[in-house]
Amino acid sequence: MRLIFDLDGTLVDSLPDIHAAASATLVEMGRDPLDLATIRSFIGHGVEPLVIDIMTASGADGDRAVWVEVFSRHYGHDNSTLTRPFDGVVEALAALAPLGRMGLCTNKPHGLALGVLKALDLGPFEVVIGGDSLPQKKPDPAPLLAAAAALGEGPVLYIGDSEVDAATAHAAGIDFALFTGGYRKTEAAELPHRFLFDHWSELPALVQSMA
Repeated sequence: MRLIFDLDGTLVDSLPDIHAAASATLVEMGRDPLDLATIRSFIGHGVEPLVIDIMTASGADGDRAVWVEVFSRHYGHDNSTLTRPFDGVVEALAALAPLGRMGLCTNKPHGLALGVLKALDLGPFEVVIGGDSLPQKKPDPAPLLAAAAALGEGPVLYIGDSEVDAATAHAAGIDFALFTGGYRKTEAAELPHRFLFDHWSELPALVQSMA
């Protein structure tokens, strides 16, 4: 069994740190901060789309590259101060580790993703594909397929929380488990999935049912 996980909104609640970095960016660029719910709705596509959404919502113009640099500086300074694993994640990963090989596929830049995993002691993940690991990002299936290939042979399950994750798994032809406690905006039933789970304690039994 190959188990591949999304990061933000799936394994960890990173919204507080992302919101703090967004607020610091907006203040530095002379704009008012945006509320938590607005920033939450922007998460999932990677740093540059997030920053573009922030600029649009705040009515800002200017050089996008400068905004990305400012946000990356604020977020990269310490992106795990407020970020925490969702309840049950640590225990679920420990239970899942004997069942197969585990990897990560996220649109967060590779270095930032590794920083979160290290700070929160999450894993073990044999492969980590970030938003800058390939020319393509999710929902293009290439990153997920690359992660699956790196883990060898066997059935594959992708575990995520969002519309982007569901679309990625669908495009890759890979079974999808949807964590309902993440950052999606669409009703869970409307997203293509093999499994739904509300709490991480449910996932090991779902994975075992695939064997």
